[in-house]
Amino acid sequence: MNTNLLGVLATLTLSVGLAIPLGRYLAKVYQGERVWTDFLNPLERLMYRLGGVNPGEEMGWQRFIRALLTINMLWFIFAFLVLFLQGILPLNPDGNASMTPDLAFNTAISFVVNCNLQHYSGESGLTYLTQTGVIMFLQFVSAATGMAALAGVYRAMQEKQSNTIGNFYVYFVQSITRVLLPLSIVLAIVLVAFGTPMTFDGKINLTTLQGVPQSISQGPAAAMIAIKQLGTNGGGFFGVNSAHPLENPNFLSNILQTVSILLIPMAMVFALGYYLRRRRLAWVIFGVMSIGFLSFVVGTIRAETAGNPAISALGIDQNLGSMEGKEIRLGAEASALWGIATTATSNGSVNAMHDSMTPFSGFLQMLDMMINALYGGVGVGLLNYYIFIIVAVFISGLMVGRTPELLGKKVEIREMKIATLITLLHPFLILAGTALSSYLVVHHSDLAWAVKPGNWLNNPGDHGFSEMLYEYTSASANNGSGFEGLGDNNFFWNFSTGIVLILGRFLPIIGPVAIAGLLAQKQYIPESSGTLRVDTPTFGVMTFAVIFIVAALSFFPALALGPLAEYFSMY
Repeated sequence: MNTNLLGVLATLTLSVGLAIPLGRYLAKVYQGERVWTDFLNPLERLMYRLGGVNPGEEMGWQRFIRALLTINMLWFIFAFLVLFLQGILPLNPDGNASMTPDLAFNTAISFVVNCNLQHYSGESGLTYLTQTGVIMFLQFVSAATGMAALAGVYRAMQEKQSNTIGNFYVYFVQSITRVLLPLSIVLAIVLVAFGTPMTFDGKINLTTLQGVPQSISQGPAAAMIAIKQLGTNGGGFFGVNSAHPLENPNFLSNILQTVSILLIPMAMVFALGYYLRRRRLAWVIFGVMSIGFLSFVVGTIRAETAGNPAISALGIDQNLGSMEGKEIRLGAEASALWGIATTATSNGSVNAMHDSMTPFSGFLQMLDMMINALYGGVGVGLLNYYIFIIVAVFISGLMVGRTPELLGKKVEIREMKIATLITLLHPFLILAGTALSSYLVVHHSDLAWAVKPGNWLNNPGDHGFSEMLYEYTSASANNGSGFEGLGDNNFFWNFSTGIVLILGRFLPIIGPVAIAGLLAQKQYIPESSGTLRVDTPTFGVMTFAVIFIVAALSFFPALALGPLAEYFSMY
């Protein structure tokens, strides 16, 4: 256990140690300063020329959002068509079939929005063409979309008064060429060295030590695994994701992949400080996020290492912790850390089955996604936190009798309306979806659908409710992990979660960009003795309180019916 805990500490230390210099580099990239990757300028200029983009042209926030939405709509159409036709397209050595329309719809949306919710098994549900040409491609561009949106907010926060927030396409291309691609190449090479396959050959047929013939799937996995982690995408090349020994061969690869999950979300916080030249503000934000994150990590490790009391009652030794659904090569502690890291960052990859975690761990993982601002996905995590800052500024201003201001700009009714709507959207999508599915299971279990509602759940009672709550939470948070006891590959779940995916992705991007753009247009008010400072520990505590009060009021009744009820029923 001590060795495993040292691995957890090493992972967290390495993540922060790498995130600080990466944050400085990101700020320089988005500010257009000289960096070591400037040799890529000719390639970027070629891409702008082919796309008809003028990189020197500034965009207002409305045009910025239109560009973001338009290009994502084109990617969705492309992905849907290729997934729907993959069975008759090349690079399909194993003869995998095309997706049904509803599954292609869900999968295309899921990867366009950086969620990677998988209602299929990777090695049998996709071909090599769709793994690389659709899934891996979308993992790059969806991550870059979130990073570009945050870069636009950086620019708006920096301006004393401006009608523009930069060029979406420039931020988008630079996020890929200067950040995601170089880091992915390095990580993919390391994974290949550890034994992860990178080939276009079909399945390997062999005989096991027991003399049983077996076919083992392989493929161009290393490249996809690298960007799935670095871009907080999370979609697995294989069905069991990073619990598969070819995706995550050993304890060291597990550490590197966990660091990769946390690296860019952490770095984007530090980049804010360097970009605005307000490093103290960045440390306050990072401190609030880290306190929440570490609380969840400690709670999950304690729950998983303590074992399952129902199993202990059978007289079974659990000195290794609760190992159901976990890999022995990784252990309970590393699995617990991954479970919180992947839900805190909207990554969604798994190295253990979340459905098999103890109820308290499941509670913390769901609450992690419900908050959706403790580091969060690349770019979008800090956008979500930005909304909480706006709310905290407004409340704090009212409490002390001052006009709410953020970095010299008045926060008024228009900005608060947007912030309030975005704050309420997340719980609405989760709770409305869970209520609808629960109603169908209880009152219309025998509906004459291809898969009847009564057959959706493999587990009854509290845990079955948790499975449905987790699915909509994961979809709305653009996370992608799941409680796999839920039968989700059917029209209802493919369509309903697809709608949640769209709304849960793009409205929380549009809202912060709109607020930042509106604030940028306002006259700058110099700081004075009456200014409410947002880079102090006191304001950090205020923001922390707003985050958890919103989460408690919105989600604890539902959590009490699911994981908390299951937890207390075990004691």
